[in-house]
Amino acid sequence: MAKGNDRSASPNDYSQSLDYLYGLEKFGMVFGLTQVTKILEAIGNPHEEIQAIHIGGTNGKGSTAAMMASILQKEVYRVGLYTSPHLVHFTERIRVNGIEIEEEEVATLTGWIRERIGASEIASPFTFFDFTTAMALLYFSQKKVDLAIIEVGLGGRFDSTNVINPLLSVITNVTKDHEEILGKSLLKIAGEKAGIIKNGRPLITATTQPRVLQLFSKICLEKNAPFYRVGKDFRYKPIGERNFHYEGLHRKLWGLHLNLSGVHQIMNATTALGAMEILEELGYPVSTEAMIEGLREVDWPGRLEIVHPFPRVVLDGAHNPAGALVLKESLEKEFHYNRLTLLMGIMKDKDFKSILQTLAPLADHIILSKPQMERASSPALLLKGLGTNGKKAEVIEDLPLAIEKGLSLTQEEDLLCITGSLYTVGEARDYLLSKEGL
Repeated sequence: MAKGNDRSASPNDYSQSLDYLYGLEKFGMVFGLTQVTKILEAIGNPHEEIQAIHIGGTNGKGSTAAMMASILQKEVYRVGLYTSPHLVHFTERIRVNGIEIEEEEVATLTGWIRERIGASEIASPFTFFDFTTAMALLYFSQKKVDLAIIEVGLGGRFDSTNVINPLLSVITNVTKDHEEILGKSLLKIAGEKAGIIKNGRPLITATTQPRVLQLFSKICLEKNAPFYRVGKDFRYKPIGERNFHYEGLHRKLWGLHLNLSGVHQIMNATTALGAMEILEELGYPVSTEAMIEGLREVDWPGRLEIVHPFPRVVLDGAHNPAGALVLKESLEKEFHYNRLTLLMGIMKDKDFKSILQTLAPLADHIILSKPQMERASSPALLLKGLGTNGKKAEVIEDLPLAIEKGLSLTQEEDLLCITGSLYTVGEARDYLLSKEGL
C-alpha cells in the first residue's frame, strides 16, 4: 500500500472515482513536478509518446486551445484536448476529437493508476491536478492521438503539465492573477508562465507589455527557442462582430468568421492561426480550409455564451480584473439592451473589488450569490466591495434562487449576465439548461 494518500477503497465505478479524485483536493495546491513525475514513471511515462502543444497565459487559454483543436480536427488529425476547470462534468477536462472521455474510462483509469501508484510506493501526497494530468496523458497515449493540446492549470514553471516536452509553447497573455502564488509583480508572474518555454521549441505569445516581451525574448534567446508575436509576426484586423482579416507568415486570410463572441476572441483566434502556421513548419500540414472551418465551427461554452435568447441570458467566466475589463468592453460594444442585470459569484482568493468596480457601473441591478464551492466568497463580503453601487444590489446566496430572480427581472429587451467565476457559470449553465424550455 502506498504511503501519504488513503487508497484503501478501490474505485469500481465513476462515482467512487470522483470521490477519490476530489478527496485529493484536501492536499491543496502543491507546486512542483516531483510527484506527477513519479506517477508518470509508475504508469510507463505515457507523455513521452505524445506530440503536444503546451498553452499557458492568464486569460484565453481555454478558448485558444479549443480553436486550435477545432482547426486540427478539420485537418483530420486525431487531437487530444486537456483543459481545466470543467464547467459541469469532470469528463469535460479530457477529450479526443471533441468527444469527452467516458465515465467508465475515468473509473478504469483511476483504478489502474492507483494500483500502479500503490505498487511504486509513492510516499508523499500528490494532488488532484497531478493525478488528473497523468490520467489525461495516459488516455491520449492509449488513444494514439496525433497531437495533444495541453492547457496549463496555474502558472507554468511548477504546473503539473510542465512534464511534457512540447512541439510548441503558447502564452496567450500575462496579467495579474493568483498573485499570492505566482508573485505580486507582473514580471514575476511572467517569469512563472515563461517556465513552459523549452529548449529549441518555438514560443508564440499575444502578450503586449514591453517588459514582458523583453523577458520572453531573453529566455527564448537563452534557450535557442524561436520567438513569435501576435501583432508582429501574425496580424489581424477586426471587420465587425466575429469577423476579421488575418496576415501571418505564409497566409493572408480575408473575411474569417469566428463562432465565439467577444472582441478579445479575435486576438485568441490569431494566436491559434499563428500556432498552426508554426506547426506547419514543424511538419504538420494545416490547410486554409481547415483554418476557416475550424474557426467557423469552434464551440467553447461559458465564454460570452448566450444560453437563451428570450429572456437573453449570457454566461461569461470572467474571474479576474483583466477578464472583467474584456467582459465590460463586450457588454458595451456587442450587446444592446434596455436594462442589464448582473448576477455575480466570485472566489474569495480573487481581486473581487476590482472585478466589481469594473462591471457594477454597467448594471441596472446586481444580484450577489455564490456557487457551491468552499473557495467562494461570501455574497455579503461582495456587497461591501461594491461601495456606492451596493444601493442597486441584493444578496441571494442560493444560486438557483438568484437565477430565478434574475430571470424575473429580465424582459424581452433586457439582458441577464451571469459571471464572476467559471464555477458560478458552470452551476448556472447546468441549472438553466436543465430547466424546461431552456
